[in-house]
Amino acid sequence: MNKKLIYGLIFFAFILAVGYSAFYKWSVEHVTFITGGVPHPIGCVSCHVYPQRDGLLANLLNEDYLSPLNAAASPDGSKLYVTAQDADLLLVVDPVEGKVETKIIVGRRPHSVVISKDGKTAYVSNQWANNIFIIDLESEQVTDTITTGGGPAGLDLSQDGKFLYAANTYSNNISVIDVVQKQEIKRLHGGNYPTGVTASPDGDLVFVSSQRTLPIKFRTEPQTEITILNAHNNRVDKRKNFASAHIMENVAVTPNGDMAIVTLIRPKNLVPSAQIERGWMINHGIGIILKDGKMAQFLLDEPNAFYADPYDVVVHPNGKFAYVSHAGADVVSVIDLDEIRALLSEATEDDLRNFANHLGLSSRYVIKRIKTGSNPRGLAIAPDGKFVYVMEQMTDHISMIDTEKMEVVNTIDLGGPKTITATRKGGQLFRNAGHTFHEQYSCYTCHPDGHEDGLTYDLTGSGRDLANVQTLRDLNGTAPYKWIGTNQSVYKQCGMRFSMFVTRTESFSPENLDALVAYILRELTHPPNLHSLPGGQLTEAQKRGKVIYERTMTNDEREIPVKDRCITCHIGPNYSNLEMADVGTLKDNDNPTLFDAPNLNNVYESAPYLHDGSAATLEEIWTKFNDHDKHGFANDMTKNQLNDLVEYMKSFRAERYNKVNEDYNINKSQL
Repeated sequence: MNKKLIYGLIFFAFILAVGYSAFYKWSVEHVTFITGGVPHPIGCVSCHVYPQRDGLLANLLNEDYLSPLNAAASPDGSKLYVTAQDADLLLVVDPVEGKVETKIIVGRRPHSVVISKDGKTAYVSNQWANNIFIIDLESEQVTDTITTGGGPAGLDLSQDGKFLYAANTYSNNISVIDVVQKQEIKRLHGGNYPTGVTASPDGDLVFVSSQRTLPIKFRTEPQTEITILNAHNNRVDKRKNFASAHIMENVAVTPNGDMAIVTLIRPKNLVPSAQIERGWMINHGIGIILKDGKMAQFLLDEPNAFYADPYDVVVHPNGKFAYVSHAGADVVSVIDLDEIRALLSEATEDDLRNFANHLGLSSRYVIKRIKTGSNPRGLAIAPDGKFVYVMEQMTDHISMIDTEKMEVVNTIDLGGPKTITATRKGGQLFRNAGHTFHEQYSCYTCHPDGHEDGLTYDLTGSGRDLANVQTLRDLNGTAPYKWIGTNQSVYKQCGMRFSMFVTRTESFSPENLDALVAYILRELTHPPNLHSLPGGQLTEAQKRGKVIYERTMTNDEREIPVKDRCITCHIGPNYSNLEMADVGTLKDNDNPTLFDAPNLNNVYESAPYLHDGSAATLEEIWTKFNDHDKHGFANDMTKNQLNDLVEYMKSFRAERYNKVNEDYNINKSQL
């Protein structure tokens, strides 16, 4: 019996050893495949647990952070009101005591807050709920809700306090709200993705900045709009476009109204990305609109130092200094506005154009760089001008800058979790430019809010295979990645490929790459779909479009080959079969290849379309780039049928996340 037991144990050990050896070999091959052949100590938890949004382990490994985004000071300066984007809260902060006094529950993804002149009322824009909450600050209770357009972001009140203006990012318009009636009275067409709003101190104008370029001719420079409203009749007064600039997050006006200042990014998407080594890939600065209508752009970068992702700008009450937060550089720049005025007063037309590309000029007007914590976003300035408050989104802190000393003199802890999880670390990396050559740009620069910037880049540096930036929202389960499907995982997309073609630097460390991938796959999700009814119901037009989308026969009763049916390539929860196909969209400057079928959730918000961004609209995919019906049979369709098809496609949404949003609204209504 003892011999049998011994032989049995030996045999079991042999089987275990062989099994372990086979599993180890398979796991090494699997990791090698996932990472694109780059050695990486990736574990099962890193890849299969960190990115998960649900489940016990996912909950244990993640924390609920506050993520302060924007803020406003009370008229007497005794309080700060802070939107905590990830916690759906408005925080009431005592800046003197340095502590949070109250947490007020608001709507989904609060963006901005503005305070009435008497200090009694706050207005909070809830970007993912398409509304504004009115809050009585004495009782600290939400008293009313105002419906807006899609994705309300920046807010400001008219100087007489009668009207509230909201930039509706997702629906590209501006809500004009009667404060007394507590309802929207007008909705004006804005730029593309309007985000920031500021009323001029003289009460005449309202400036609205935009993130994305207007629709432009293929391979031409971006043109991004500042919409200027007449505050007396609440109509659009002017539309001013900044050339070769976009991601204009916020805008401020000097106290005497002589200039409006907007943060901006200057992308060089028309030149090869190899130009990063010359400081000529992406630059960061401000745009100026003078009262007489003249416009200029000034860089905040230096020849060998770059200050990525300018987000907010505020002006000192004395009108002599402006402060700009650089979300990707963890810095606030202090700008001497009198130097800007001097440059503009003596500038020729050529000078006004050349300022935009002059990397050496910032030494004249940038007088200080003030270091902050991770990801400084919204700024608020005390009414007396003594302090600038900086919202550090990725630390759950507020930095207090003494405007005389021009340094951080205090940090307010808002009470977020002290543990930095892998996902949170990934969020910090995603928003920081420290891993790119000369720190020129972050992941966020081309993927604002985890989405895409609407531009096409020459990443190879050869003038061939131009790439339209794709969204990073809801990527989990949609591999392979890149238009030609050569990246089998986000590990490869953000690791080897990223360093080789985009950052021109060393790859992320294994630990940082794990964190970045976890953040992208777990945290970046689509907002609620504006074209989708609750419960996934369809409008009549969308129902007709669904029939076209799923059809197997043409109008003249010819059978459509299976490979040429819409639903063949774009099927399932992400509207992609995750396979490669030839859809007849190759151009003369493309190398022969097949294209990965992209997922189509929230496709309406991702213009332009096709791999090189040559289709300005969904309609153009079939009306301009489908002569031979290789991208689905479409040439037999009537105009009305095409319209219905497009309406149906606009309704595509990630079912789970829309359910989350609907459940959220139900739960919030019970609070």
